Amino acid sequence: KAGDITVEMLNKLGKEKMVYSENISRVDVGDTITWVPTSKGHNVHFIAGPDGWDIPKKSKNNEEVTITFDVPGVYLYQCTPHATMGMIALVVVGEDTSNLDVIKKMKIRGKSKKKFKKLLKEI
Repeated sequence: KAGDITVEMLNKLGKEKMVYSENISRVDVGDTITWVPTSKGHNVHFIAGPDGWDIPKKSKNNEEVTITFDVPGVYLYQCTPHATMGMIALVVVGEDTSNLDVIKKMKIRGKSKKKFKKLLKEI
């Protein structure tokens, strides 16, 4: 299916360290995203999403994860070991940003705080 995408978990991308290959993934309702541990030591840990979505447990390190997004809205996730190093990203499903206020209230620490502000401006 055309809307399904893959996001890599990386130690380095350009000048950035500890990153996902996509900072903001935009998908339609029903699409899936697969996270691939291209570099070791990373995981996917969703910390916020729209009402009515069952947030999956955080993945184990070095584990490939595939999630189907059935509820429109904005989702925030991070790499648990690198959460303060800027390894955070967003998923926007169905171009729905109605829960953005909830996402903006999330407490983000370290270098991720600056990146989080930047990502929010891009939505």
